[in-house]
Amino acid sequence: MSEGACITAVCVVHEIRPDPFGPEPYTAIDKRAVSGRVEVGPLGVSGDTQCDRLHHRGIYQAVYAYADEDAAWWARELDREVPPGLFGDNVRTRGVDVTGAEIGERWRIGDGNGALVVEVTSPRIPCRTFAGRMGEERWIKRFTDHGAPGAYLRVIEPGDIAAGDPVEVVHRPGHGITVGDVFLRAEPRVMRRLLDVAYSDSLDLSPALRSYAVKVAAQNDRSA
Repeated sequence: MSEGACITAVCVVHEIRPDPFGPEPYTAIDKRAVSGRVEVGPLGVSGDTQCDRLHHRGIYQAVYAYADEDAAWWARELDREVPPGLFGDNVRTRGVDVTGAEIGERWRIGDGNGALVVEVTSPRIPCRTFAGRMGEERWIKRFTDHGAPGAYLRVIEPGDIAAGDPVEVVHRPGHGITVGDVFLRAEPRVMRRLLDVAYSDSLDLSPALRSYAVKVAAQNDRSA
């Protein structure tokens, strides 16, 4: 994490829209930046919501963070603006290596007693609703191939945040397995290592990531 790391936007749902692509008839993926300080609790950012609560929401997906640097790459690639919230993100960061963050890494956002402490739980998995929002050809494959999915965060200590708040890594587990490592094309040996760390009670894996890790770890590791 670079010196001066911060959040540059906080986003909440702007409008509930019909969703012809997802499992629910409506979607809350249309998120946009808001001004001022915003409370963040165990289930996410105040003023935000999700329609597909089977695949989103919950304590392990309370906040979705995406990096300004990755958004800028997509803006050049797509030749269009990628403003905060376009990807359904709640928090935009600057100077934070989101893809390189370890699973279980903790960030403090803000200063003082009201600071928010969050824990990196898993990468974002692109879905048909996301593809429909973007309207880009073969979007799911392109987003996956680029390998910068953003990260879901669990709230450890509730707080209030605003654009400009500093971000500091206050805990790194040390196992070295990152958001990028456990994205869709994870290696069996990596997932076995992640499960070993979790079984040692030093890492609280989200149920979805644990299930995925078990599935991948069971495959033959041809690279071993």
